[in-house]
Amino acid sequence: MKVTAVVFDMDGLMLDTEPLYKVAWQGASAELGYPLDDPSYARLVGRPTSDCENELLAQFGSGFPLDQFRARWPQCWRAEVAARGIQQKPGLQELLAFLQERRLPTAVATSSEADYATFSLRHAGLEGRFEIIVTGEEVSRGKPAPDIYLEAARRLNVDPAGCIALEDSEAGTLAATRAGMRTLLVPDWLEPSAAAVRAAFRVLASLHDARGVLADLG
Repeated sequence: MKVTAVVFDMDGLMLDTEPLYKVAWQGASAELGYPLDDPSYARLVGRPTSDCENELLAQFGSGFPLDQFRARWPQCWRAEVAARGIQQKPGLQELLAFLQERRLPTAVATSSEADYATFSLRHAGLEGRFEIIVTGEEVSRGKPAPDIYLEAARRLNVDPAGCIALEDSEAGTLAATRAGMRTLLVPDWLEPSAAAVRAAFRVLASLHDARGVLADLG
């Protein structure tokens, strides 16, 4: 099927924000006496905040001070942003220019909440670049459920089967594929799982490669 729209994940796919979240969540958790190791953090990548909080409670038990954690990690995250900024991933600008030339509509489907999505896109210089932005709190089920991608297609008024989704995580790849989209997986700091590789239409090294695939698909 001809490509009719392109739907982007945000964190780790367009923006190099995953290291910022990792420092913030691990730092806040450790301050409260609950060290969050790398394998445990990896299970949170690409998932909505509510699911991540449930994972923390499952790992650390009901004594985990969730309210204190909710208050502390955003402070750590904003401090990291102030110190390091938010960088775009290589190839993003060229890909967006290509899609604009082809007049293909674009959307963002991010597990992040609206405040963080708006803040991140603005600080990365991408405010106003996308027709539609769907955030994690706007759907009842987060990734890997297909809801957020189905909602993006609905708002774009296109058939999901005509959409290309771009993702960096297992949860996102499964979500987009379950929605009926062809998913281009561009792994970030985690090696792609076998499940993600099976679900993906293609596994790519960068967003530069994504432009070539889209050109071939027409």
